[in-house]
Amino acid sequence: MSTLRLRALALLPACLLTPWCGPALAALAPPAPDLAGALQAATARDPETAQLRLRQAAAEAGVQVAQGLTPAPAAVSLNHLSDRLNQNLGRREWEVELGAPLWLPGQRQASVDTARHALAESEARLNWRRLQLSGELREAWWQVAHARTATALAQQRLQTAQALQAEVLRRYQHGDLARLDANLARTETLAAQAELMEAGQKTQQAEQSFANLTGTEPPSTLPPENMPTAGTTADLDHPQWRALQAAATLAGDKLALQSASDRAPPEVAVRWTQQRSDALNPYDQAIGVKLTLPLSSGPRVQQDSALARAEMAQAEMALARAREQIDRAIRQARSELDMALQQLALAQERSQLTADNLQLAQKAFSLGEQDLNALLRARLADHEAQAALSQQTLARDTAISRLRQALGLLPEEAHP
Repeated sequence: MSTLRLRALALLPACLLTPWCGPALAALAPPAPDLAGALQAATARDPETAQLRLRQAAAEAGVQVAQGLTPAPAAVSLNHLSDRLNQNLGRREWEVELGAPLWLPGQRQASVDTARHALAESEARLNWRRLQLSGELREAWWQVAHARTATALAQQRLQTAQALQAEVLRRYQHGDLARLDANLARTETLAAQAELMEAGQKTQQAEQSFANLTGTEPPSTLPPENMPTAGTTADLDHPQWRALQAAATLAGDKLALQSASDRAPPEVAVRWTQQRSDALNPYDQAIGVKLTLPLSSGPRVQQDSALARAEMAQAEMALARAREQIDRAIRQARSELDMALQQLALAQERSQLTADNLQLAQKAFSLGEQDLNALLRARLADHEAQAALSQQTLARDTAISRLRQALGLLPEEAHP
């Protein structure tokens, strides 16, 4: 089964079918060595990740705003009056005012808490998105592996069929076998060629899907992930759980901020004026303080509070559902892994039996004790058993990746 590791055999059929695949693959970035590297490539080109990073930058700026001395920047206003357009007696008035809003009681702390939890929520969302990309990448990773394995098996079947056809043709020409046997050998070769073409097409499609996700060519070898240690659970470290929990906490902070912001913020201003009634009088100067206290708007406050409560209820409900979904996903992934391990053991035993039968059938055919039909049936059974063994091995590796995905574990870097 060493041909499973040969990338040339895996890519040859697809490239023969599509002459443009060589330049297309060459235009891609160098392949990542493992799933962790592929995840970095997929993350770098993911639009949703880019949007979440912008939200994170906005949340960081929001923390600085919430920690300010005032809820909004101070404002300066300048006013000038003159009678030059009508009487022009020299009446002049200048007014400069510097005003700033003030925090309501408890509003500043509530604003700081909301801003900090908004930053934490954006970071948690970013980690959850990385886990979602890991799930997509793992599926694409193992689709390529399955397709390449099928292609390598089809290539192996074709080589065996061609060798058998040459042997049967030689014996037919010497009169040892009938024309029917030669036709059967040729039919097997044609069937193997058709299988190889179909497998090559599927390999090309799987590799294209991987390239669309990562912008890189799949690596020549696709190493499996490590089995999670016994007793590993999602607990409260699952990225989805942490993201939804952060969203629920943020919704509670928004509700508290809304309660503390039942009216517009008051404003305090310092005013300086300079005026004269006519050109004969000197300028008079004055300094004053102005305090503005907005009144509360009951219906508007009720509307905002209702929206905040609805958001909080929705976040808490999503959090409760997430716990159930994560637990069910883990149970299902563990069940699939157990089933894959059992089926792999059966496939190993089956491959041993069919390999032994094929060896006996080849010996009997060489000695003339069995006809070609018996040998072809033995070859087909062995080919199917080897294919099942390879696919079940990949099914086990796929189940391991799906269990890690359900547990919320990101791909690990491969160590040499």
